[in-house]
Amino acid sequence: MPACTHVDQVGRPVTPGADGCQECLQRGERWVHLRLCLSCGHVGCCDSSRNRHATRHFRATGHPIAASAEPREDWAWCFADQLIVQCEQGPRPAAPHHPRSPR
Repeated sequence: MPACTHVDQVGRPVTPGADGCQECLQRGERWVHLRLCLSCGHVGCCDSSRNRHATRHFRATGHPIAASAEPREDWAWCFADQLIVQCEQGPRPAAPHHPRSPR
């Protein structure tokens, strides 16, 4: 079974940069689920969302691991290795104050 080669890059807990997807909030757009960058605290929308800001953040910065910021979810995704990883997440964003997309 392959292992993530980036888990060692996750250190101290990060502070979320927003209570929702940072770019969607600025543009007045909707998201489906949120992801928290474990390198810098950027909050972006998932790939099920129209804009895929979490993936765009990874491509722009190279920050490899983002944790689910959804209630009762405790997994993270390594974009670089394309693997689900287990690691300490740190704080999560608060419940979104912006409407989500319909499911």
